[in-house]
Amino acid sequence: MRFRTVLTRAAAVGAAALLAVTALTACGNDDTAAADNPYGLLQPGVIRAGTLTDAPPNVFLKDGKFTGFDNELLRAVADKIGLKVEFVGTDFSGLLAQVNSGKFDVGSSSITITEARKKTVDFGNGYDFGYFGLDVPAGSSITGFDQLTGKRVVVVQGTVQDDYATKQNLDPVRVPDYNSAINQLKAGTADAWIAPAEIGDKSAADSNGKIKVAAKQLSPTPTAYAVAKGDDKLREALNKGLDEVIADGTWSRLQAEYYPGRPVPADFKPGSGSVAVPSPSAAS
Repeated sequence: MRFRTVLTRAAAVGAAALLAVTALTACGNDDTAAADNPYGLLQPGVIRAGTLTDAPPNVFLKDGKFTGFDNELLRAVADKIGLKVEFVGTDFSGLLAQVNSGKFDVGSSSITITEARKKTVDFGNGYDFGYFGLDVPAGSSITGFDQLTGKRVVVVQGTVQDDYATKQNLDPVRVPDYNSAINQLKAGTADAWIAPAEIGDKSAADSNGKIKVAAKQLSPTPTAYAVAKGDDKLREALNKGLDEVIADGTWSRLQAEYYPGRPVPADFKPGSGSVAVPSPSAAS
């Protein structure tokens, strides 16, 4: 009986030692994983970004590559913090929820910061300003935003333009993407489209005279990259990288490349607002 007790105690001590070693090993593995992936990305070293495919010059596909001002800026920001970017196309209406659920690390799609959207995601510092554009079919008599009451106004669902139209009691027609809005104008099934101005400009220019820009107005808040709620490490890293690409002239160069001739409002300060913005000529 004594012999069996000694064996039992020895086995218990051995098991405890094994558990301790296992626990230490597990902790070591956790520490290594955290060091390899400090921002908790879906894939270490790579930002998986949800974006759109049909919204030039902001975000779009060209020759099978995701590009546009927002996406090229994100590549430059990611490079500053030692990361790559993998873009995946999605619809804007589901983008913010997909970011917060962990399907994407970042949302990149000229996302205007609003109080309502802050309930779903967190935002980095603003990197761009924006205008609302009012696109109408060629030959339309509409010349301003104050002439939309009673008209069939199309918006992309979930956008800040959707919010604006709803607050103006316009009862907008909601579509899933920009191509759907453009097609409604071309077909004459919509009287007007409230769009991000740069996208509206490009769409009108590419419409072979079927669409024209009737008016523009400045959006009251900036656009920013979206991250999941509470993802402070990634958000702060993106803010740091953004300030760096502002300081080295990349932001100004991309502005000049994708928005040629568009003046930057005097009171708009990208990033943290503490970094001097080189002129496009100094940045080139």
